Amino acid sequence: MNNPKIINDPVFGFIKIPRGLLYGIVEHPLFQRLNRINQLGLASVVYPGARHTRFQHSLGAFHLMTEAVRSLQEKGNFIFDSEAEAVEAAILMHDIGHGPFSHVLENTLIHGISHEDISLLMMEEINKCFNGQLNLAISIFKGDYPKNFLHQLISSQLDMDRLDYLRRDSFYTGVTEGNIGSARIIKMLNVVDDSLVVEHKGIYSLENYLTTRRLMYWQVYLHRTCVAYEKVLVNMLTRAKDLIRMGQEVFASPALLYFLHNDVDAHWFTIHPEALTYYSELDDSDIWSAMKAWKHHDDKILSTLATDMLDRRIFKVEVHEEPIPETRKQELREMIAQKLHIPIEDAHYLMSVNTISKDMYNVEDDNIAILYKDGTIRDISEASELLNVQLLSKKIRKYYLCYQRFG
Repeated sequence: MNNPKIINDPVFGFIKIPRGLLYGIVEHPLFQRLNRINQLGLASVVYPGARHTRFQHSLGAFHLMTEAVRSLQEKGNFIFDSEAEAVEAAILMHDIGHGPFSHVLENTLIHGISHEDISLLMMEEINKCFNGQLNLAISIFKGDYPKNFLHQLISSQLDMDRLDYLRRDSFYTGVTEGNIGSARIIKMLNVVDDSLVVEHKGIYSLENYLTTRRLMYWQVYLHRTCVAYEKVLVNMLTRAKDLIRMGQEVFASPALLYFLHNDVDAHWFTIHPEALTYYSELDDSDIWSAMKAWKHHDDKILSTLATDMLDRRIFKVEVHEEPIPETRKQELREMIAQKLHIPIEDAHYLMSVNTISKDMYNVEDDNIAILYKDGTIRDISEASELLNVQLLSKKIRKYYLCYQRFG
């Protein structure tokens, strides 16, 4: 019998990957590419330790999945070995379609297609290499398989993806308040009527999980400085794309150039098979190497934005509770045009107006079922004595005005 491959993970310790199909996925070039994509995009601008990769996160989510499957089996939930391997394969590949810098590029270099859709395209490619051995994994990932609870382990309020990234992102950012009791939550998981439930003993860990997630979003994922730095990146890529449209030459790797030259959406992927090949060659280094050249470009806007990115000159941020008045935006456009000696119609590249909203818990969509000893089930919003679900459900909306710093 082949010994499993053992990887030492700083968050969970030793992760065992069985030889065969699962280790074959890890060795595949499409999975190895995740080593070159940071999990938290540009968050290291605030949290220098946040340099962990999508590769590490995917292995961590896989580890939690193996724990969850074992725990559910011990409670008498019947899961075939083939189903266990398939759901573990699916969670390994759940993020395989991510582009450079996390979600930033989903509406910049490509649009109308999510990273989940691209993950599915890549899974189909890997499946060809394994002669159809991933059919069951893909079926579970898509939610087509009759055992719905297996899909919930990949995508739900309590999926292994979230349980890993909250623990991992907390660890690498040093935001210790984000450390959730993932092991406890997994031990408390059960299945009733083909749906995941959490035994009542685990309610305190769940309360911590929901409040922690809220904290991590506003303190890390939507941190005002991270948002402002991302806007510099988005505007820089938009400017490069627009310059190419105007017939100017812009240096980039072949993979990046493909997406700067073409208007790539979901339909484009279906009729241009080379699009997925180019996408699979894209990673963070394509963008960084391009901006090192763009810093010296003749176009003042592109060179300014590339310099901002490389030298950590982040857009200034104003956070408002109400929408930004048009007069304020116009005033900024005039100031930017004057300072940079550019036409006022081009000033929008040096500023960004965004509405950011997030609700941590949606009672309609995100219910977490709590199982009591007598067999009754209640939603956590009713079961919790500590959680203010009205507060957690409240959609917080903030208006961010980001713009170029001068002086």
